[in-house]
Amino acid sequence: MLSVRYGQLSAQERSRPGIRRENSSIQAEFVTLVGVARGVLCGRIMNTNIVERSKQILLELGATPIMYLMIVLSVVSVAIMIERGWFFTTVSENIQKLAEALAERLNGHDLNGASELVATSKSAEAAIVAAGLKQLGRGAEAAEEAMASATALQRMRLERRLAFLGTVGNNAPFIGLLGTVIGIVQAFEKLEQAGGVGGAGSAAAVMGSISESLVATAIGLVVAIPAVAAFNYFQRRIRATLANSDALTHILLAYAKGEAAASGGERSGTRRAPSVREPSEPFGMQRISTLPS
Repeated sequence: MLSVRYGQLSAQERSRPGIRRENSSIQAEFVTLVGVARGVLCGRIMNTNIVERSKQILLELGATPIMYLMIVLSVVSVAIMIERGWFFTTVSENIQKLAEALAERLNGHDLNGASELVATSKSAEAAIVAAGLKQLGRGAEAAEEAMASATALQRMRLERRLAFLGTVGNNAPFIGLLGTVIGIVQAFEKLEQAGGVGGAGSAAAVMGSISESLVATAIGLVVAIPAVAAFNYFQRRIRATLANSDALTHILLAYAKGEAAASGGERSGTRRAPSVREPSEPFGMQRISTLPS
């Protein structure tokens, strides 16, 4: 319309300054509209190319690599479950007996015996108490800081490789869902290729592709459920271990603070107050008796 309007003007009208400026603006608008149309057309073509390329990549990739990835993740998860289960079995300790033996040696002021007791144990609780016994000569605060440091180190030791189980448990269903989406894309591609042919053969091929794609989601759930269950179980074991070690550290700190108070009372010339605890019941047993074995 802009070009028709420009062509209807006479030569004299075109030579006028006002008409000349108007013609220039009309030409500029026309060029702008042509550029916008070209840009929209190129954008649509580019978007179409991206979609087509993505679809071709998915069709060439298929769901088979996703299946192999799920199998690898499943094997690694099972290996970590076995390794962590064996580890927690080897470091398990009868915490009730260990606490009673430790309190007995501390009540008898047998620090060497207490050190030998925790040195022979492979449990994380014993390793934490051993760190406190090494710094016991420097006071209760030094022993407490040493046991806090040992607790952090033992926590990392207990939580080793569990992050992989948590990651697999959270993401395996999504990986399986990706395989399902790829399978559905393949099914619709087969349906598009069949076109208007119809028939039982094409319908069976499409239904077979969809059923195969759902296998990926099923495998993802099979991989994720045991990983999540094992992760939660090991986390519960870690919490119980740290709770037991906290009870043992309080037994050692009670002894250290009691010795510090006794030595301070002797230096000041004051008489120690008699203990209200029964002689047959060493300190620390009331707290530890409520913990699970």
